[in-house]
Amino acid sequence: MTTPPEQGGPDHTGPAGSRPELDGTVTWTQLQREAERRLAAAGIASPALDARRIVERASGLDGADYVLGLDERATTRSVAWFDAMVARRLTGEPLQYVVGSWGFRTLDLLVDRRVLIPRPETEEVAGWALAELDRRRAPGAADPSGAGEPERLVAVDLGTGSGAIALSLVAERPWVEVWATDISPDALDVASANLAGLGGPARRVTLAEGSWFAALPSELAGRVDLVVSNPPYVAADDDLPAEVADWEPSGALVPGPTGLEALLPMVVEAPKWLARPGVLVVELAPDQAERVAAAALEAGFVEARVEVDLSGRRRAVVARI
Repeated sequence: MTTPPEQGGPDHTGPAGSRPELDGTVTWTQLQREAERRLAAAGIASPALDARRIVERASGLDGADYVLGLDERATTRSVAWFDAMVARRLTGEPLQYVVGSWGFRTLDLLVDRRVLIPRPETEEVAGWALAELDRRRAPGAADPSGAGEPERLVAVDLGTGSGAIALSLVAERPWVEVWATDISPDALDVASANLAGLGGPARRVTLAEGSWFAALPSELAGRVDLVVSNPPYVAADDDLPAEVADWEPSGALVPGPTGLEALLPMVVEAPKWLARPGVLVVELAPDQAERVAAAALEAGFVEARVEVDLSGRRRAVVARI
């Protein structure tokens, strides 16, 4: 076994174009160093983290296996994959798309350019939605069917994208059924792939193509316990980082000039679909929170509060009816 560089062995950590012909002796430690140096030289903000994630993906190592396996020799095929991912990251493509999956709460989700990248702020939105479902469900309530099963609640995730929120609801609450809608067939293909990897809880998710509430069957009107959404809310003239503006789907980011073009109609229509009691949880930009909360009260909600995320920014409106 070749001695790793920190013990005095050869260090094949130059740019990919100058790396010696692979002879089966390049280790993942050497490749990680190479990736980190190249990414840092290109101005990538977090080269060490990105290099590690790329090596994890290319090697198939994670957790304790990652540390233990760094001195293993990489195969020609895995090095080719490593090189391809580093090259993509050097173009500015987001790391999440480069590695093809990303964590969201308890899930590991397939993500690519067809859907938004799952973000920590949206994890918090899913958490607020789950808290509202817990509040809505009466402890020990019986199934109205008389089957002796716990009462199931119905949730709707509007604009589901990768399925992050919808899948989290059913994965973390076995008594929730979710309708997940999206106008984009491409996004629903990604959500479907993530659903296929979910196992048993996937049976409680229905995917529906269409624009917001129009995707739902009419018989759901007045029967939905929770509506949750991370809709597009970026104003047309807002400045976005290049990694967002150049790579993520614009239709999932910008609904129109003000950024309120999806939020306000959603707030107005939600009461038609919600049971009594019912709740709406919507993610938004901090400067939209008061406007959306006021619109919810005007639409007939009896309470509308603004939730603040871990960075201290107003991130969602939770409206109860």
